[in-house]
Amino acid sequence: MSIAETMEKRARQFVDRYAAVREQIGRVIVGHDEIVHGVLTCLFVGGHCLLEGVPGLGKTLLVRTLAKALDLDFNRIQFTPDLMPADILGTNMVMETPDGRRVFEFQKGPIFTQICLADEINRATPKTQSAMLETMQEGTVTVAGTRYPLTQPFLVMATQNPIEQEGTYPLPEAQLDRFLFKLLVGYSDREQLATIVERTTRGEVVEPDKVMDGGEILRWQELVREVILATHVQDYIVRLTLATHPDGSFALPITNQYIRWGSSPRGAQTLALAAKVRALLDGRYNVSFEDVRRVFLPSMRHRIIVNFEAQAEGIEPDQVLLELLEGVPQKEEGA
Repeated sequence: MSIAETMEKRARQFVDRYAAVREQIGRVIVGHDEIVHGVLTCLFVGGHCLLEGVPGLGKTLLVRTLAKALDLDFNRIQFTPDLMPADILGTNMVMETPDGRRVFEFQKGPIFTQICLADEINRATPKTQSAMLETMQEGTVTVAGTRYPLTQPFLVMATQNPIEQEGTYPLPEAQLDRFLFKLLVGYSDREQLATIVERTTRGEVVEPDKVMDGGEILRWQELVREVILATHVQDYIVRLTLATHPDGSFALPITNQYIRWGSSPRGAQTLALAAKVRALLDGRYNVSFEDVRRVFLPSMRHRIIVNFEAQAEGIEPDQVLLELLEGVPQKEEGA
């Protein structure tokens, strides 16, 4: 079998296994196809996901359902203003040994899991939110100078309510940047809502089957990174990222008008990896311009900060990003 045939075979296998997980989620979650796809993209890339939407749209249920479809450890942390870092990470406790001596022993917190649901993450104080920075970037926890690794794969799936701001704390930019995607969960349409009512008022409980374990997820994450990213497509990703930097050499007029701070290099990394998942799902082993365009908004909407003028005019980050997407050519002139 040639290398090309082997790649095509592995791509087909990925599509089949992806569909198996998505099918189990679909047994519980009605609609929200793009949101489900975004969450699964984070899973197979190995990145964290922030779900934003008003209460009752199924954000928590989606994460719980994903955890049940995967043979992974799962913990839910309900973020509240009185939550302390030790409540998440764990702490050293004085324990008595069989011979009567007292020693310090580390008691692991709920972050020691593989899928962590950080529910209403913006309700915790900045001090507590900062406890998540190391775990999300390094996959480790450091307490009293001792570093503890987390079992891989490790994913943080966080939710937040964009409407109720009383008693909430905006997520630090450093933490937002550690999320691969920010997904905006909207309302269900008429047909979907009818299905939801029918499913949930008959007294029947549908549970998804476990269809994938951690070892298989790690293998698919390796496959995603093997997808070819051609130089001209990579350059498109780089120019899109640089176009978010005000007063930069690739900035567009709308960048200078409405953006205060642009994307970090993590934005370009996210575009590349998420586009590779899109390519695999289309049965291709190489990334196209369209793959990049399709993942641009969830990759970038939480990585730019609009200025006061944009806020005063009610301009949302997505509006600015869409204009950037149309304004940046796929191929640079003269290339």
